This record gives sequence, structure tokens and C-alpha cells, in this order.
Amino acid sequence: MSDTFTPSRRHFIVGGLGLATCAGLAIAKPSDIGQNHNAYFNEISQALDIDKLSKPSLVIDKHLLIENIQTLKKHISERFDYRIVAKSLPSIPLLKLVMKEADTDKLMIFHQPFLNQVALALPESDILMGKPMPVNAAANFYRLFYKQTSKKQEHLEQNLALTFNPETQLQWLIDSPERLNQYQFLANELNIKLQLNIELDVGFHRGGVEDDQVFVQMLHQINTDENLSFSGLMGYEPHVAKVPGRKLALRDQAMARYQAKLDLALEITGKKANELTLNSAGSPTYQYYDEGNYPHNEIAAGSCLVKPSDFDLDTLADHKAAAFVATPVLKVMQETQIPGVEGLAKLMALWNPNRQKTFYTYGGNWKAQPVSPIGLSINPVWGHSTNQEMLNGSDSIQLKADDWIFLRPTQSEFVFLQFGDIALYDKGKISEYWPVFNEQVV
Repeated sequence: MSDTFTPSRRHFIVGGLGLATCAGLAIAKPSDIGQNHNAYFNEISQALDIDKLSKPSLVIDKHLLIENIQTLKKHISERFDYRIVAKSLPSIPLLKLVMKEADTDKLMIFHQPFLNQVALALPESDILMGKPMPVNAAANFYRLFYKQTSKKQEHLEQNLALTFNPETQLQWLIDSPERLNQYQFLANELNIKLQLNIELDVGFHRGGVEDDQVFVQMLHQINTDENLSFSGLMGYEPHVAKVPGRKLALRDQAMARYQAKLDLALEITGKKANELTLNSAGSPTYQYYDEGNYPHNEIAAGSCLVKPSDFDLDTLADHKAAAFVATPVLKVMQETQIPGVEGLAKLMALWNPNRQKTFYTYGGNWKAQPVSPIGLSINPVWGHSTNQEMLNGSDSIQLKADDWIFLRPTQSEFVFLQFGDIALYDKGKISEYWPVFNEQVV
């Protein structure tokens, strides 16, 4: 019997699996994706330095913002009116620019303190509430509005004063008989006239009126009270863009539900469709209505004008990201260290070249993701920090302390309110600073 070792079939299999595993690991090993700022972000960095900014800031590119407005106008053409979603653009100067460039005075408001600020600062605006508000929010609006306008009149000559008129310029959104009863009581208690827009459930199933009998009863109740006026319908349908497949079929189903309620409303109230505010769509869905006939006469959108990353959708492929969080680098470490697991940090950097260096930023943990320099990421073991965020990158990234890192917000409505005044970037410089809404107006 020979002493020579002869590999068995099992050894071949195990060895083969080991080689395959090694090959798979080699293929899966991350490559260096680090890059320094491109010319665009270098220019914004220089503009921030020239203006001596030193803290996390929200930057909007004016040129790209206007380009996005023109893209939206091209799609809706003359087919629909455009209503600006103010929660996505929460700044009076920002809204003024969009109103001017889009040639519209129509706004959608979602928060009572913001409503009071808009009514005072943009008295020409036509406002539709974007969600049904507690009746106490409406009561607080009127209490503060009359207080604000009386003070405004004291500082303006009567013939120059332009005052917002809630009876003709404000529509409250009503979603149920219970809320209708509350608003009816408020109107009669204050002896004011309220315009009421009814929210419909057209398939999104986040509230709104669905039952025909309930809808008809609400219309009759509004019609029989001289302090109430039926002003239109809202049928929000974001599910059309979010549900996989069948998007046009879902759109058509939503619009069929909308049309059925509109037909009932026209029959009962005797009003014509062009006398009503018939609102639908949003940033993710407005381009589904480029062609065809639909019951609504206006679309609402806001986020598509600055395009945070949650709106990287096929329907918004021709819109451009126009807003960024810029934050200074506080510290640069030439290696990644994690207390208590230093060995793990070394293994992570050995395996992934994009974990070789560490950059600590001024602030962090925003709803935003690093976008420049390319290749920066959160360390999954260290996690987030609102004080000094750790970002890892490769040796290819040559940032130093006081340089800028740019992040792209995932949304605008919350993120825009976190940084104080918005820095407007225009043609290589920071041209203006725009205050954001005050959430604590009382």
C-alpha cells in the first residue's frame, strides 16, 4: 500500500469551495471610489469662504432652482394652474421668487404658524390648506391674524395697505362630517365666512371622504349655512408613483373617483367646475398628467423645484438637485479609530479603502447624505452624531480642516428649517440670505 497521499473527491470539493469563496471575496472587495470636489462644488466652497461662513448652512443654487421652475411650467403648460407647496419651500423670499418665476399666487400651507406668516407677508396669495387642521388651529389663525393686521395698519397709510382677506383668499380643508361640524361652529361663533374644500380619498387611503352619501350630506350642510361656502375638492394620489407597476391604471382609477365626486358636487351646489379649486397631484405625480383630460384644474408641487434625494424618480428625471447642506470639516484623521474596537477599525480600513481616513464634521445626523467629495460615508459601527459626525473616505480625498463637505437632503420641508437663513448661491457667489419660517409664531 502506497504512503502517497491521494486527495479524495471530498477534498477536491472542499478545496474548490474554498477557492471559490476566496475568488468571491476578491470580487466583492470594495474599490477606492474617493474623489475630490469637482469644479461645481469647488466654486460653492470658495463662495462660502469668501462670505466667511463657518457653520452648517443650507445652500440653494438659484440658477438650478429657476431651471426647475421652467421645467415644471413646460410640463403643465396652460393645462393646469400651479399651486406652490410651501412646506417644501419654507421661506418667504424663496416663495416670492417661485411665485414670480412661475407666475402664480397660489400657495398650499400645512402649518398654522406658517399660515399667519404668509398671510402677513404675502397678502396677495391664494391659499389652500394642505391638510385638515384641528379647529383650534383655525381659531388661533384668526386670533393672531386680526392682531397682526391691526398692528400692520398702524404703520401703513390706509391707501397703501394691502391686507389678506381670509374670506376670499383662504380655503380650509375638511375631511369628515365631524370636522365640518367643528368648523361650522367656529364660523358661527366668530361670525366669519369660511371657504371649505373637501378632501377626497381617491385611492391613497390616508383619510378623506370616500362614501357618496357622506359626501352629499356634507355638501348639503355647507349649502344651508350662509357662513360656509363650498370652494372645491382635493384628491391627493402619491400612491400612483409609489406602488410598483400599473401606474397609469392607478392614475385613471384615482381620477375616476375624483370625477364621480365632482359630478355630484356640481349637481348639488349648482356651481361650475371653473368656479372651484380642484386640486390634485404632487411632485412625484404631476408629470403623469402631461396629456389627457382630467377632472382637476390645478396641480400642487414644491419639492421638485429643489429635488431632494427622496425625489430621485423617473417622473422627475428632468429636474435637478438644487439644494445642499454645506458643513465645515473640523478634524481630519489619517486612519479610522473606534474606541474599544481599534482592531475592527483597522480590519474595516484594510478591507475597504473607503474607510481609511476619518473626517469629523461640524454637526450631523441630518436627513441628508454626503454627495461631495464622492466616496464619503457614515461609519456603520460609530454611527451618527448631531455634534461631530464621523465620515470615512479613502486616501484619494484630500480634504483638510475648515474645508467644506456637501450633503444632499433627503427631503426639504424639515431639513430646510434646521440651519437658519438659507444661503442663495448665484453665479459664483452667495448673493442673499433668506430667512426661513418661524415655527413658534403665537
